[in-house]
Amino acid sequence: MTFSVAHPATRRPHVVIVGGGFAGLHAARALRDSPVKVTLVDRTNHHLFQPLLYQVATASLSPGDITAPIRWILRRQQNAFVILGEVTGINVESRTIVLDSACRTLTYDFLVLAPGGRHSYFAHPEWESLAPGLKSVEDAAEMRRRFLLSFERAELCDDEVERAAYQTIVIVGAGPTGVELAGAIPDIARKALRRDFRRIDTRQTRVILLEGGDRVLPSFPESLSERARHDLEALGVEVRLNSLVTGVHPDRVYVGDATIRTHTVFWAAGNVVSPLTRMLGAPLDKVGRVMVEPDLSIPGHPEVFVIGDAAHVVCGERTVPGVAPAAMQQGKSAGRNIARTLAGKKRVPFDYLNKGDLATIGRHRAVADFGRLRFGGRFAWWLWLTIHIMYLIGFRNRATVLIEWAYAYFTYQRGVRLIMGSERTPDRD
Repeated sequence: MTFSVAHPATRRPHVVIVGGGFAGLHAARALRDSPVKVTLVDRTNHHLFQPLLYQVATASLSPGDITAPIRWILRRQQNAFVILGEVTGINVESRTIVLDSACRTLTYDFLVLAPGGRHSYFAHPEWESLAPGLKSVEDAAEMRRRFLLSFERAELCDDEVERAAYQTIVIVGAGPTGVELAGAIPDIARKALRRDFRRIDTRQTRVILLEGGDRVLPSFPESLSERARHDLEALGVEVRLNSLVTGVHPDRVYVGDATIRTHTVFWAAGNVVSPLTRMLGAPLDKVGRVMVEPDLSIPGHPEVFVIGDAAHVVCGERTVPGVAPAAMQQGKSAGRNIARTLAGKKRVPFDYLNKGDLATIGRHRAVADFGRLRFGGRFAWWLWLTIHIMYLIGFRNRATVLIEWAYAYFTYQRGVRLIMGSERTPDRD
């Protein structure tokens, strides 16, 4: 059936935005004063501040601290309508999208596709149940559950070898997410948990960071990558470069011919684009991102825009990275180009303004790349904290995160050490 969206101005052009992440949300906001009706579709009811998701996984923050209801964010935008649903089909010829397995259909005049992505297991989907990635609130809750359970099970284990395996945490992938996870865990084990257990010494916890390439943080300049590696090793993280994972099992990880005994593996090695991109009939790059035009539309269909992680965008000679600031800028650009089209004006090509890259490694440790200005250490860490507080949506979230960080900074404790959810028990080999 066709789903009718109730808008005050029924004859206005209809803009459908798929995805309520950074890209989709900024596209909707860019159209707040335009004579259009905006429908934003997302399969969750909240916007997630993904850069701090690893802190939910490591029991530093609550999921509510880094999320905000999409309806609440757009509550004052009178031309915006929000639908909770999942897009299962797109037909660019009839300008329709299908929601929830053909139960509802939306027609559009303009489509903005910003579905985000998921973690990639490189043709090994069976590894996902053994090594959760970190893209959603549910992923973070599962990661936190496994992280905290590893200490609980080590406490009850009588076999020293098995106990050591429970206290060994392996992180696959040394991009920003992997580095941030690896840097946070030693501080928690040494400080927050040290006095809570009687049979184990949490300071003996091993954190092993595996990277298939030749350096950590490969998107950063080599000098900052090397500094990050030294900082991680100073925290006690075992950094293993040029180490490709060849097998993941419930009680071990294979790296080439080597074996690591562990029950806790976290995945931060790669991303896969939403399958919705393949429904557009547009050219894709080797990882499935849509090769968009300079104005972020797809070839042959100027009414369809693809932005965020799903888009392959080139500015000058550089491919735009899949980071939050780029997604925000793309969202604004797509929204403004729709408004320009309706006003009879020429569209403006997207121009990415690189505001710099930041990655935190641990307490008082971070790296910052602002082009010619590159530095690390305490100032970079404080800068990372400040910028992330500023980008959070809503005063409540900013205040809560600031309080939680202050509490953790002065006490070394973590305030959200909850083990929740049922265990996913994989089949043993």
